[in-house]
Amino acid sequence: MKINLFVVLFIFFPLLVQAKTTPNSFSRETKKCVTCHKKTSPSIYQMWGNSKHYRAKVGCYECHKAEATDKDMFLHHGKRIAVITSPKDCAKCHSQEVKEFSESHHAMAANIIGSLDNVLAEVVEGNRAFVTPAFPHGNSAAAVMGCWQCHGSEVKVLKDGKLDPATWPNTGIGRINPDGSKGSCTACHARHEFSVKQARTPETCGRCHMGPDHPQMEIYNESKHGIAYNANKEKMNLGSSKWIPGEDYSAAPTCATCHMSGTKDLPVTHDIGLRISWNNRPPVSVRPEISDAKMGLPGGNIKWPVRRKMMKSVCLSCHNTNYVENFYVQYDGLIELYNEKFAKPGLRLYKLAVPLKKRKAKFADKLDFIWFEIWHHEGRRMRHGASMQGPDFTHWHGSYEVAKHFYSSFIPYLEKMVEQNIKSKDAKKAKAAKALKTEIDKVLNHKNHRWFIGKQDKKEAAKRKKAAEDFKKRYK
Repeated sequence: MKINLFVVLFIFFPLLVQAKTTPNSFSRETKKCVTCHKKTSPSIYQMWGNSKHYRAKVGCYECHKAEATDKDMFLHHGKRIAVITSPKDCAKCHSQEVKEFSESHHAMAANIIGSLDNVLAEVVEGNRAFVTPAFPHGNSAAAVMGCWQCHGSEVKVLKDGKLDPATWPNTGIGRINPDGSKGSCTACHARHEFSVKQARTPETCGRCHMGPDHPQMEIYNESKHGIAYNANKEKMNLGSSKWIPGEDYSAAPTCATCHMSGTKDLPVTHDIGLRISWNNRPPVSVRPEISDAKMGLPGGNIKWPVRRKMMKSVCLSCHNTNYVENFYVQYDGLIELYNEKFAKPGLRLYKLAVPLKKRKAKFADKLDFIWFEIWHHEGRRMRHGASMQGPDFTHWHGSYEVAKHFYSSFIPYLEKMVEQNIKSKDAKKAKAAKALKTEIDKVLNHKNHRWFIGKQDKKEAAKRKKAAEDFKKRYK
């Protein structure tokens, strides 16, 4: 058998370089750190001692060393030290992982600071009573302790090199670090052990991906995947260096399995959106390359069919082709239902109603809360539930809630706004009310909504009646 020398070098040269550059002992600086911190911070010392960093002779100084120009640098026993170990620091050894992460939605997570969610946390829920040196005019404790802890914030450095308490501690996944880098590797690889085993557990992702608007953790626990994982944790081999489904484990997938980890056909990736074929975050679900392009991410050039093919490759590690293909038919059907029946008409109606609000500020009118919860809470649960095979979240916590509030709260409130303004002396309001009424009539006379105004198609009504009679016969 002939061996291609180039292939051999391509595969093994990185290992040879690593072997050559891996130090034989800890640096003099790290040894000095350990002498003291072994006594003052024994828990941190022990966690580091359990890590692969310890075995690779990577120590305190290698990660916390600072340059004279670093904003968060301070002198500690004659050495320049920074408290924060940023992705830029990690990239000295993990350049590929940091590159992939920096091109992902995770790295952009702090963008929430300018979103509707933060208006809620800063204004509606909060105030400016939380005053710190970096925020002399105050900030909202609800935003600091809530939104920022998952999404991240800009870490502010004070004159003495210390970090402002409004922005530190903070391991938000999109944290903006003093060196300009985005992200926090310790959001998933908790310091100081930086365990890959911990990063692969669903509970790590569940720290942020849970709750009323993005309950991925709860959905996972309800799904067959989550049930299998919880029943077979001891078989998951979570600490394996390779961790390929079908080789190192087969009991169940975790979040990491589907979105990040390697398979027999795919490499590991730290771009968690690379295998997603719908972005279900906005009011109307869009293809992920659209949202990536808006953020200026390289993913804007990776079309959704390519991403879906990658995810299908993961699914095929355990399921057959027919199972996987049929799942995606079901999933796409649910997204189309949500988009066409509720999201698109709902968004049109909301925009037409905005000029008729009594109070113009965001969330100062009941309309804002009704529409926000339909798409941001209930609509997301409906879509996320379908994407992760959680039927209860798809239906009872999802589509039922969407429909209930669309018909019992949203439409009646819009009709009330029309009634109050269509004869207004204010010409602009009267015009806006007329336009809104026209759109309400158009929406409710669509085949998706005719039932609500008693205009259900006669053939459809007959089919429903027959189905009910057949049901009674079947279960008599």
